[in-house]
Parts: sequence; structure tokens; C-alpha cells
Amino acid sequence: MKRHLISAADLTRDDAVLILDTAEEMARVADRPIKKLPTLRGRTVVNLFYEDSTRTRISFEAAAKRLSADVINFSAKGSSVSKGESLKDTALTLEAMGADAVVIRHHDSGAPHRLATSGWIGGSVVNAGDGTHEHPTQALLDAFTMRRRLVGADAGLGKDLSGRRITVVGDILHSRVARSNVHLLTTLGAEVTLVAPPTLVPIGVENWPCEVSYDLDAVLATSDAVMMLRVQRERMNAAFFPTEREYARRYGLDGERMARMPEDAIVMHPGPMNRGMEITAEVADSPRCTAVEQVTNGVSIRMAVLYLLLGGNEPALTTTARTEESK
Repeated sequence: MKRHLISAADLTRDDAVLILDTAEEMARVADRPIKKLPTLRGRTVVNLFYEDSTRTRISFEAAAKRLSADVINFSAKGSSVSKGESLKDTALTLEAMGADAVVIRHHDSGAPHRLATSGWIGGSVVNAGDGTHEHPTQALLDAFTMRRRLVGADAGLGKDLSGRRITVVGDILHSRVARSNVHLLTTLGAEVTLVAPPTLVPIGVENWPCEVSYDLDAVLATSDAVMMLRVQRERMNAAFFPTEREYARRYGLDGERMARMPEDAIVMHPGPMNRGMEITAEVADSPRCTAVEQVTNGVSIRMAVLYLLLGGNEPALTTTARTEESK
């Protein structure tokens, strides 16, 4: 593993499989009465969030605490950032406090890369979402969920997603999740198709390693997983489609459309969901929808990332389990 995790494109196939396999070991910790490992005892992880977040921030906090790290949660609201403090000065403050890892979510694309390459801090930097650029740990937890559902938890160890067909539907233009998933899933051997209205497809998408379709119904029958994305109104400054009803009619996933998918295909959503728009309640609450599993798997993936960046490359559970048993 490298020192930082800024982009899913930085991961090789072996890097990605190592993270997924390590996450599988970390998932076993959740089945224990005491869900904790001593691996990162004495290390400090800072959650530096400039944007609102529920799942990602809590997930990183739970992951760090389960590895026995000390956690500092830093929110831009109510901090010196609201008084005009720059990212550099905030970073220098965190460095002075001895941060071993900084998990950063920022509204500006490129902020995590700047933090990692500036020399302001000496610890590892993990990108928890930057602008409309990337969200690599979300892509990792999505791939982990796919591998568990489509291949199997134990059967999937050491394996990638070769030959699987993944369809990503919705607001591709503003989605950092879509960008990271395209990079990671193709690295893992999957075939990715993006489906969206023409107005929500980014310029230059023809250079991405994926197919593009404007017709959801045409690709459902061949999809192993269909990932629905939220329409990000907070990032929109224009009308990208006529009405919500029109969008839901053409690009929303309802029970009728889900029935056209292969029997073992799954429905995914990174959350939060706009029920009734990109996904109906019937689909969201069906056993084929993995939205809640993705949240659970997110803790395991983030444990694996923090462990590999800060702990080492040895198998996580075999070494730590002995330590626990010897106490």
C-alpha cells in the first residue's frame, strides 16, 4: 500500500484485492462480543470534514475506534475555518497535535491531493470525498459488497470482479462516487456502463474506461449490479431535466424494472436516497437492495484502509487475534 489514498485510480488490481481481503478479515471482528483490535493503539486519526456527512464520518470514526486509535473529529462549522482559516493553517495545527492520519472531506476537488503533497503534514491522507472528483473508500466498499453478494464472502478471497457487468445510473456529472467506481471496477476486471440523461453526463466521458447509454431499460437484462445515484441538487445551478416525474419515469428504478434484471442481480445505492425519484420504496426495501449492507461494509473497508496505511501489510486478524488471546 502507498502512503496515501487519494484516488481509486492510484490502486493496482493487487492493491484493491489486498484491501478487499483485509476488509473480509476485519468484518469478522464485527461478529465478536468485543468489536475491537489493538492494532492502532497510540495512533491518532483526525476526521477533517468541510462538508456535511453522516455515513462517511461515522464510518471512519467507528473504523478507527475499532482499531483502538484515538479519534479527533474536526468540523469546519464552528471552527476557525468559519473565521477564514486556510487549509494550510488547519493542516499545520493538526500536524502540531501529532495526527498520524487525516481523513478529509472537502468541497473543492483536489484538496486532499494538495494536503498530501504540500509537506504540511507528515501523516497519511485519506480522501473521504472531494468536490465532484473522487470518493475512493466508497468505491472500495461498493466493490466489497459486490464481491460478497456475487461471488461469496469466503469464495471471493483473492478474487476480483472479472466478467461482471455493473451499471451506474443517475447524476454522473456531479458524482464523485461514479468516477471512483469506474476507475476501481475496471481495475478489478468489471465492465461498467454509465446511464444518465445527456445533460448529466460529464464532458470527456468518452475517455473514461466505460460504456455510456441513455436508455436504462436496454441494459437492465445484462446487469449483475445496478447502482442508483442521488440527483445532487445542492451542486446544480441550472435545470438539467424537465421535472422530477420525468426523471423518475426514464431513469428511476421501480419494481417493474427490477423484475427485468437477472435473478441474482443486486441493486445498490451509496445513500442518502431520494425515495420516489431515483428509486422507489418497493425497490429500496427489497432483499435485493444492498444499501444497508453497504453502510456495514463501509466500516470494514475503512478499518482495512487505516490498518494498511498505518499498521502494516501483515494479515490483520492472525497477528492481532494472538495478541488478544494471550491477554
